[in-house]
Amino acid sequence: MIDLHGFGDQLLLGAVVTLELALSSLVLGLFLGLLGASAKLSSVKVLQWIANGYTTIIRGVPELLTVLIIYFGATSVLMAIAGLFGYDEYIEVGAFAAGVTALGLTFGAYATEVFRGALQSIPKGQHEAATVLGMSSMRKFRRIILPQVWRIALPGLGNLFLVLLKDTALVSVVGLEDIMRKANVAVSSTKEPFLFYLVAAFMYLGLTIISMVLVSYMEKRANRGLTRG
Repeated sequence: MIDLHGFGDQLLLGAVVTLELALSSLVLGLFLGLLGASAKLSSVKVLQWIANGYTTIIRGVPELLTVLIIYFGATSVLMAIAGLFGYDEYIEVGAFAAGVTALGLTFGAYATEVFRGALQSIPKGQHEAATVLGMSSMRKFRRIILPQVWRIALPGLGNLFLVLLKDTALVSVVGLEDIMRKANVAVSSTKEPFLFYLVAAFMYLGLTIISMVLVSYMEKRANRGLTRG
């Protein structure tokens, strides 16, 4: 039995925080990705410029820098806004909120391209058929387009989530009590870096394997009608 010197429970708590951060960032990233893809395919030039600027900037900046800029920059921005209303108390953006924002923005930038490719792969005839049947734009998107986009985009989104899961370790630099932070604390206390970093590595590997199994199940479920056909 491996002796973790009483840090086992702390590492498990770190795993819970890591999972919460990854799932929260995923929700934000999916929303931004779908929004960005729709903007890129829009006929409105301003929306195209905004979406292109978003994906270019976010994908061109390292994730660690994005985390640091949002963590420290958001505090300065909020303080400046609060100052306009005469509020001079210190406002600090939490590590979890900064991490969700940074990782969600990053995931969304890459998901934008995945969704854009999926949307472009839907035959135009299906759009026309839905319009002929009298479907509203929202109903057409919800009943006809979105299920197919989800099926096509799922493999790419699954890969992006695995990257996102590992990128959560970057948020430990701003104090988030995730797996990496808990491992660092344990190393500082016990002076056994190999043991605790190896345990952390296996915990990330375990989360990755579970995610891969879930994504594989979702892919099979999304393709079940197509497979029978």
